[in-house]
Amino acid sequence: MRVLAFDPGYAITGWGIVEDPPLRAITFGALTTSATEKPERRLFKIHEGCRALIREHKPAAVVVETLFVNKNAKTAGGVYEARGVILAAIGESGLELISLGPGTIKKAVTGNGQAKKNAVHTMVQKLLGISDVIRPDDTADALAGAIAGIFAAKRSLVQERIRSAVK
Repeated sequence: MRVLAFDPGYAITGWGIVEDPPLRAITFGALTTSATEKPERRLFKIHEGCRALIREHKPAAVVVETLFVNKNAKTAGGVYEARGVILAAIGESGLELISLGPGTIKKAVTGNGQAKKNAVHTMVQKLLGISDVIRPDDTADALAGAIAGIFAAKRSLVQERIRSAVK
C-alpha cells in the first residue's frame, strides 16, 4: 500500500510518500510559498503541488493531519486555508482521505500520543531507515502521518475482515 501524507502549512506544506510492505519512504519534500506572494497565488501553488504529487505517485490513500486551534489566529487561518486546498485536491482525485490528529500520529509512530517532536522525528528515521535528519520538520511530520496512515489502513482492513468472518 502506498500512502501520501501532508502536514498542512501556509509557508511550508510537508509531504511524504510511504509504502508497505516493506515499510519504506518512497520520496518526501515540502511545498513552499513566499510571504511576498499574494494569498491566492500561495494557495494555488499548494493546491497544484498536491495535485501533481497525487497524479505522479498514485497513492492508495492520502493522510492529512487534523488541526488544533493555534494561539495565533493569523497563523491558524493560513494553515486552515492550506488544509482546505489540500482537501480540494484530494476530493478532485477521488482518493480516500485519512484524517488523523496529532496525538494519533504520535502514538502510531512512538507509542506515546504525547511524544515530543524530536522523539517522533527520531522514530520516523528509524522506522524508514533514513540516516540523515529530515528537513524541514514539516516533512518529517508528513512522513509520520504517512506511517500512521498505513497502520490505520491495516487496522481498518483487519476489522473489515473480522466483520465479514462473523457474518
